[in-house]
Amino acid sequence: MKSYSPSKVEGVLRFLEFGNVGTPLIFLHGLGCSSSFEYPHVVSSSPLAGRRVLLVDLLGSGYSDRPVSFGYRIEDHAEVVAQFVEEFVVGQGFEKVDLFGHSMGGAVAIQAATLLGHRVENLILSEPNLDSGGGQFSRDIANGTETQYVSEQHQDIIKNAILSGNNDWAATMQTSSPLAVYRGAVSLVEGSSPCWRDQLYQHSANKCVIFGKHSFPDPDFDILAGKGISTRTVENAGHSMGLENPVGLAKAIRLALGVPALGVPALGVNETE
Repeated sequence: MKSYSPSKVEGVLRFLEFGNVGTPLIFLHGLGCSSSFEYPHVVSSSPLAGRRVLLVDLLGSGYSDRPVSFGYRIEDHAEVVAQFVEEFVVGQGFEKVDLFGHSMGGAVAIQAATLLGHRVENLILSEPNLDSGGGQFSRDIANGTETQYVSEQHQDIIKNAILSGNNDWAATMQTSSPLAVYRGAVSLVEGSSPCWRDQLYQHSANKCVIFGKHSFPDPDFDILAGKGISTRTVENAGHSMGLENPVGLAKAIRLALGVPALGVPALGVNETE
């Protein structure tokens, strides 16, 4: 586990680093999750093995700090990610980065890419939040008050996850700051201006959006393709594809990057994920 202290924000951002080949690929997780928990099996599987990857736990999540002074809105996370790229990654001698963002992390990745501009070469998203309104999980949280969520609802979600047998979800929620989850949910519901969808359309990076097959039907699969954005699917998985089919997600990411895995021949054009 490595650490980075943003120059403009209180708290330490922590991340795992894998591989040493290629442009750094930065992973950003969803609401109530953590990259250090969700993606090691993805990036260590054969499709991405050896690739230079940074698994970032956003502030308030995983192993990163939980500063009470931090806003935890999408734009707040995006500014920290952009600082991380400019101060740490560029400081290591890399002029370009690739960003991967899942769900809320997709919105963070889009907004960070807007701040970073030409530094982002590939912008790869899995079922990202593109519009205001959030998902059902975010809406349920945002409907209550911050005090109610922090004092009661967060622990209720963890207990219900354990009772339902969803131990992975319980584990990542237990390491998430209730304040961070609540404010992140409110930010997703409120959206941004310009919206994340328009920011995605306007960015010059190579873009791909990945969907879990169990999430279909999803109108964005065709809408995004109509905007010239590459779309891919992961079999035997839904929204939590990083846990449900890590190798399938790794393969989809590799295809989105347009490069073969280390030691693996380039895929034929007819091969699907």
